[in-house]
Amino acid sequence: MKTKFAIVLSGCGVYDGSEIHEAVASMLAVDKNGGSYRIFAADAEQLHAINHATGEESLPNRNMLEESARIARGDVQPLSVFDADDFDVLLFPGGFGAVKNLCGYAVEGINCNVNGDVERAVKSMFEHKKIIAAACIAPVVLARILGNITVTLGNPDENLLADMRALGATHAVTNVTDVCIDAENRIFTTPAYMSAANISEVFTGIDNLVREILKQSGR
Repeated sequence: MKTKFAIVLSGCGVYDGSEIHEAVASMLAVDKNGGSYRIFAADAEQLHAINHATGEESLPNRNMLEESARIARGDVQPLSVFDADDFDVLLFPGGFGAVKNLCGYAVEGINCNVNGDVERAVKSMFEHKKIIAAACIAPVVLARILGNITVTLGNPDENLLADMRALGATHAVTNVTDVCIDAENRIFTTPAYMSAANISEVFTGIDNLVREILKQSGR
């Protein structure tokens, strides 16, 4: 039986949604290593839309589900219908959408709000003692929701480390393609573009993440 991954996207594009390389690497790593996946996204507006050619905000604003459908080739489900009973792993690629749309950390800091569907999905998987994984900046979302967990953001600056401590999380400094495993809480994280210099490093790290998850799941 294949290990079933639910991959949660936050839009389409590094500056206002999911980091596309990381999202595609997640899908590819799951598929090539023998798992299966479904794509989910919250049916809600992004914080804002960014012109990725200029870095400037643009109008109109965009919907996370509709934008994520671009990466998913249309095959995306609203996160509101996610059921932890149907999946073995919940995986969050990075991109600024994780801390702008899934939670408000980029604007509000450590006391930020979290999207209700995201919080429900994470807590449900955690209560079922199932695996939760995140890449790049997305571990901040897990720290905001769960608090006392161990994650990696690679080797971030002291301000971000201080915020992780304030959220109750323990940070493990890792190399770019390493995987941090919090075995007790079944949390798996990797730095991806928090540390990566190129797409090859991103894919290697996420592939390592998926491989470690599959080892733990025994499939």
